[in-house]
Amino acid sequence: MASRVLTTWNPEDEQFWAGEGKTVATRNLWISIPALFLAFSVWMVWSVVVVNLPNIGFPYDSNKLFWLAALPGLSGATLRIFYSFMVPIFGGRTWTTISTASLLIPAIGIGFAVRDPHTSYTTMLILALLCGFGGGNFASSMANISFFFPKAQKGTALGLNAGLGNLGVSAMQFVVPLVITTGMFSALCGDPQMCVIKGVARPMWLQNAGFIWVPFIAIFAVAAWFGMNDIASAKASFKDQAVIFGRKHNWIMCWLYLGTFGSFIGYSAGLPLLIKSQFPAMNPTQYAFLGPFVGALVRPVGGWLSDKLGGAVVTFWNFIIMALAVAGVLYFLPHGGAGGNFWGFLAMFILLFFTTGIGNGSTFRMIPVIFLTERQRDAAGRGPEALEQAVRDAAKEAAAVLGFSSAFAAYGAFFIPKGFGSSIKLTGGPEAALYGFVVFYISCIILTWWYYSRKNAEMPC
Repeated sequence: MASRVLTTWNPEDEQFWAGEGKTVATRNLWISIPALFLAFSVWMVWSVVVVNLPNIGFPYDSNKLFWLAALPGLSGATLRIFYSFMVPIFGGRTWTTISTASLLIPAIGIGFAVRDPHTSYTTMLILALLCGFGGGNFASSMANISFFFPKAQKGTALGLNAGLGNLGVSAMQFVVPLVITTGMFSALCGDPQMCVIKGVARPMWLQNAGFIWVPFIAIFAVAAWFGMNDIASAKASFKDQAVIFGRKHNWIMCWLYLGTFGSFIGYSAGLPLLIKSQFPAMNPTQYAFLGPFVGALVRPVGGWLSDKLGGAVVTFWNFIIMALAVAGVLYFLPHGGAGGNFWGFLAMFILLFFTTGIGNGSTFRMIPVIFLTERQRDAAGRGPEALEQAVRDAAKEAAAVLGFSSAFAAYGAFFIPKGFGSSIKLTGGPEAALYGFVVFYISCIILTWWYYSRKNAEMPC
């Protein structure tokens, strides 16, 4: 549909933005957000499903469960590498439609697989990997939205897209424990399984954890096709975008975003099983959604705050608080299988999620500023045409870096839950993994200060 291709798009032109640009950009944003919300819901659904599998007869030990919780992160992160470059190749409207519709595969697959405890572990692993489709969507979604908004509003727009999209994790962790207790879809989706907890049997419709998302995915795939736009000037080949691999600041921002988003999605995937292993008297599904909810909700605040104060300053202080929050988690853990304070533990994790949300917004505010500044420096003194080209090049590079850094960071969804699982298996507790996270956050503090936030930094932003 030619009418869906924007042949003229210049959001930095105030007259164009006020006349038509803002309306079009806002429409694309508000279709992108629920599509991304559903992607996160499907991506992280295993974090709740795995907690319930042993109760309905699946004979999996703790290590196998942590693998199922971690694998969507591994596949999602890997797919993000490819998804990062898809919007300039296929167009934002086309790719959003395809990537949203692809979520139907794991959602329907999970619904059928969990109905039978004799389903092979290999099948479950494959379905966990297919949930990575949801993880991949974030890279293309953020790259797409970055093209629509002017520099002064990118932080807020990207924060809204990512923050409200990230709410899919919390919403899933809240909704799924409710819908699996009801036979709302039993006429279409089958009989319940018998869930046995402490010798008490009750019905559970675990298939609803997958089937609940199907109608919404279909609706928003159609909405993306008929309501979104492709931007002609945003077209670029993979070769054009691959220039980012030679940009130093691409790799630095990948590391920093691993510290923020990698933590958000990794703790989201691993926290329910961590609660179950460290505080077995507590029901993890009652509390696990709180952290992702807070982290997603404050992400737009991180973008807005960075628009006002500067992304580097916000990111620097945020990493300091993150390191202190992990120290708090360590303090409140049980030691030697005894003691511990669940409420202190939960409070520290909620603080940790809060800082991941702020940091997610601030780092994504930094990226467009860094690459625009860098390209404008290169074009300085070469005339107005060179400066205009610098703005276009910076937009394409920043979009590619937004996508690629999100791919790099998404490996946190694999390494954090797997780190907890390996630490518990090898040492009897998660402390070794948590100490490693503190060391990592210290490296992020140093990098942010040296390159971006100190006086006379190489790239103040």
